[in-house]
Amino acid sequence: MTVSIGQAVAEFSLAATADKTISLSSLQGKRVVLYFYPKDATPGCTLESQQFRDLHAEFVAANTVILGVSRDSVKSHDKFQAAQELPFDLLSDADEALCTSFDVIKLKNMYGKQVRGIERSTFLIDETGVLRQEWRKLKADGHASAVLEAVKAL
Repeated sequence: MTVSIGQAVAEFSLAATADKTISLSSLQGKRVVLYFYPKDATPGCTLESQQFRDLHAEFVAANTVILGVSRDSVKSHDKFQAAQELPFDLLSDADEALCTSFDVIKLKNMYGKQVRGIERSTFLIDETGVLRQEWRKLKADGHASAVLEAVKAL
């Protein structure tokens, strides 16, 4: 079942960077920004992650946890997190369960071939676990600022 704005997000628990497992219920009482991105260490994903990193202190001040999600392995995430000095965790959704519940796996054209991949998307979940806002088919540059404005407006 796909998550809709105004509905509670189903519990999830995924392997994350630094040998952690992160579940939605463990974040109760905090706002959560879940940003889904196609692949570690690619230009758009690096830019998006850097912009979330650069605004991290402001998100924390607004009682908000940032979590990046892709299908990459935790090992790949650990390298990407270290290289970009990301102060937040990255979740590995190798079996696409979370991606599917947020309906972010799409057919995309790459070099003339259709491939399944993550459509860059971000979701804002409030302190009670309810989805408040979503951004789909977004451009990486400047997106983190727009999300921060939405967090502050909640």
